[in-house]
Amino acid sequence: MTRDELLNRIQGIFRDIFDENDMVIENNTSSDDVEEWDSLNHINLVSAIEKEFKIKFALGELIALKDVGGMVDLMVEKLK
Repeated sequence: MTRDELLNRIQGIFRDIFDENDMVIENNTSSDDVEEWDSLNHINLVSAIEKEFKIKFALGELIALKDVGGMVDLMVEKLK
């Protein structure tokens, strides 16, 4: 799966978690860009991504992420 395909798929997850049907995420989107992206929604987001893609993130991996692009890069590695 390509980075663009992953980004498109997780965009749907973001839309569900943040209840914004027209939300558009990009590689540089971060929690600073989304008003409702608090710690609870972060947990919900990570959990939904793990479930959808059948992957697991380590706490250290999540702490190191700065934006959506970093998450997509990590997902590409895990899905190889």
